[in-house]
Amino acid sequence: MLKAKNISHSFDYPLFEDISFEIKAKEKIAIIGKSGSGKSTFLHILSTFLKPKSGEVFYNGKNLYSLKEKEFIKIRKKEFGIVFQFHYLFNTFSARENIEAAALLSEREIDEKLLKRLDIFDVLNQNIQTLSGGQQQRVSIARVLTKKPKIIFADEPTGNLDKVNANEVMQILSEYCEKNDAALITVTHDAEISKFFDKVYELKNKRLNIWK
Repeated sequence: MLKAKNISHSFDYPLFEDISFEIKAKEKIAIIGKSGSGKSTFLHILSTFLKPKSGEVFYNGKNLYSLKEKEFIKIRKKEFGIVFQFHYLFNTFSARENIEAAALLSEREIDEKLLKRLDIFDVLNQNIQTLSGGQQQRVSIARVLTKKPKIIFADEPTGNLDKVNANEVMQILSEYCEKNDAALITVTHDAEISKFFDKVYELKNKRLNIWK
């Protein structure tokens, strides 16, 4: 479904070198590692937001960074869903309006049951800036799932959540992948949620190795 070949990247110093990685439909993979190891950067490369210094990323056999802009943007808009560590919600919108924007752009319907399960149904009419960090995180996840993506890229999706809500969010993401033949790639520091993943990799010493 998604395959990375010989990915290397650096800023002022090398982050990682010659990494290869792949994920299949319904598969759930986590990437762990110390702060500064390059986890988020690697996720951004896989999700079309950062071109690697070297290497290639393929989605359904297509070399993403060689595509024409129109097709490239279409994949990002329709096929990929990104849960950012910093949510990038519209500050002047209500929670519902943020989710409606995603529904409109992706031409999808909002799943009211999902909003109730994420425990944000009662705050939908509040301005996003009045919500707690955990509530904003769950709005961000609802926005992404509304798009019905084929691959979800999640950067610390449970970072602002207590254990109960973190487990519920991971259960929702896992069920979504099973029901929609989708895949999940997650960057996390939370070893507690490793049980939800088929594989866990560690990014360490510029290499990506199997951890579990």
